Amino acid sequence: MKVLVIGSGGREHAIAWKLLNSLKTSVIYSTVQAAEEGKIQYVKEDISDKNKILNFCESKNIDLVVIGPEAPLAEGLADLLRENNIKVFGPVLAGAKLENSKEFSKEFMVKYSIPTAKYTVCKSSEEAKKLVAEHPLPLVVKADGLAAGKGVRICITREEAVEAVVDFMDKKIFGNAGCCVVIEEYLLGPELSVMGFVDGEHYLLMPISRDYKRLGEDNRGPNTGGMGAYCPVTEIKKEDIDFIKKNVFDKVVTGLKAEKIDFCGIIYAGIMITADGPKVLEFNCRLGDPEAEAILPMIKTDFLDILLACVDKKLDTIKMETFEGSSICVILASEGYPTNPKIGREITGLENVKGIVFHSGTRVEGNKYYTNGGRVLAVVETGANLEEVRNKVYYEIEKIRFEGMQFRKDVGIKK
Repeated sequence: MKVLVIGSGGREHAIAWKLLNSLKTSVIYSTVQAAEEGKIQYVKEDISDKNKILNFCESKNIDLVVIGPEAPLAEGLADLLRENNIKVFGPVLAGAKLENSKEFSKEFMVKYSIPTAKYTVCKSSEEAKKLVAEHPLPLVVKADGLAAGKGVRICITREEAVEAVVDFMDKKIFGNAGCCVVIEEYLLGPELSVMGFVDGEHYLLMPISRDYKRLGEDNRGPNTGGMGAYCPVTEIKKEDIDFIKKNVFDKVVTGLKAEKIDFCGIIYAGIMITADGPKVLEFNCRLGDPEAEAILPMIKTDFLDILLACVDKKLDTIKMETFEGSSICVILASEGYPTNPKIGREITGLENVKGIVFHSGTRVEGNKYYTNGGRVLAVVETGANLEEVRNKVYYEIEKIRFEGMQFRKDVGIKK
């Protein structure tokens, strides 16, 4: 089969890498320049919009398209491919609204009795500032639309909350994503990333992971797209897992069917284990990044078989097997990330790394690699337990160098 992976980050590199293991793939087309190896071919053509992607698929006789990031989903790429009889793993626009509109997502959760934080939707800056002045602290301000993982502010003071409203709604730092905001109660507890494959009728959960959103150790510094992840999270109670299945994933699938949304793709539930039980922080409709880089190496079952089962609505025929042990992904980021990353700096030492390295934001010139984004590399190791894997992944990171490189040193430490 010929497979096209949409997206140029570490998650998409991990997807292409995982598809290498399938005997059914003949060629995997990727827009990650550094991913090229074996059956993976780098796409040099411009496929920056959905019509160009469609043309590429038709010219190359693509059998399956796997959509990695959220933006193409919000642009209706899956709809266009379906209309042209091209198999695609990734939800249509109606389903992707679970991620690209916080307002829609919260209304969906309330309608189908999915536990979540109390919230208010504000359509104007004045309305939001008035609510902030009265709302109990801490509180959470969320931009309604897509903001590359940076549209959520946890606000300890009213001044911070007003600043978030001004940034999102007045300054429009995320464009139209901040046309309205959701203001939520602050939930306290350990956070989990719970992701499942969905075919519209059934779902299949992946190993549960935990990511690290803040830039610095001990969850300090600004929010980022994610600075690392580990899996599986073994300390979660069985009753909490059962609750999440029954009250989140069962209800999501039921709700999507009731809304007549033919969903094929990933449901990613950000979960907080509160004193009142698990509650949903948000839904995403694609693999998390960096969670994907940690989870995919742990899946033993043929990845292409799982994707095709979703497309063909036969997910109930798949039993997902996983490898024993643990996995950790640590993100190496550019100086200045997340606000003003410095790019164009040479990366050295990659040839000495024995673990897995996924490229999140690099440029290749000849035999040299250069930084080309905020998150640059995802270094991944697997092993018998978290302690062993932590030692391995940080040992390998010491071999990599680029000016201004920053990374968290506490990924995998349970607190």
